[in-house]
Amino acid sequence: MENAQIFSFASTTALVGWIILLMSPLIPRIAEWVSGRIIPIILSVGYTALIMVFWTGVDGGFGSLEDAMTLFRQPEIALAGWIHYLAFDLFVGAWECRTARKESIPFWLVLPCLPLTFMFGPVGLLLFMTFRAINRIRGASNEKATAI
Repeated sequence: MENAQIFSFASTTALVGWIILLMSPLIPRIAEWVSGRIIPIILSVGYTALIMVFWTGVDGGFGSLEDAMTLFRQPEIALAGWIHYLAFDLFVGAWECRTARKESIPFWLVLPCLPLTFMFGPVGLLLFMTFRAINRIRGASNEKATAI
């Protein structure tokens, strides 16, 4: 399979996972299995295969910014890096949905987190963690008010 085909397959597969996450209030078990497990595993297998085949003899590394830039100039390693992002960001998005359900965080608060997690990973996670902290503080305040 050509690099462009692998890129297209991985990107489309991840996008399907994100669409399913957007529907997760309607299909929570399917979303958890497909977007939270199956698709990240498929992407992880692809990532692992690329790394196993192309990692040996690569230039660059993670010791400096210059080394990392050199490393990612190699198409197969850049492709592996892209798949790494796709797998981890989708896994985090599924975790956000699952956690929101468990902690009674309204899904409308999760909605802006999902595209941000998809496009800008840590930005979406930060927003979700902020909403989660606010929800916990409100819950603690409500518990104190109820106890009085």
